[in-house]
Amino acid sequence: MSTGAAETDTQAEKVANTSGITVSSLQQTLKEKVGAEYVEIEDISGGCGQAFNATIVSPEFENKNSLARHRLVNSALKAEIAAIHAWTPKCITPDEWRKRQGVGNV
Repeated sequence: MSTGAAETDTQAEKVANTSGITVSSLQQTLKEKVGAEYVEIEDISGGCGQAFNATIVSPEFENKNSLARHRLVNSALKAEIAAIHAWTPKCITPDEWRKRQGVGNV
């Protein structure tokens, strides 16, 4: 009896592979389309590739409020977001990133 959910890691990997959406493909798209300098993406779906948390660092976010930053990212990932269940990005500038990391404090 199948519930539609992946019951093993192997099945989860097959489901993720059929969607074509991977952490790597999301990172590459963000680097190309929003000039991301750093992208950290966590698959929180248990391996099926349907839910992601992301930290995206890009100079393109300078002088943009949070909503504008999210719209920029969501526009760049329009097709990918339509194919997944959950997408939670944190969009920050390089300066904000350095401050959070404690780098560059003189």
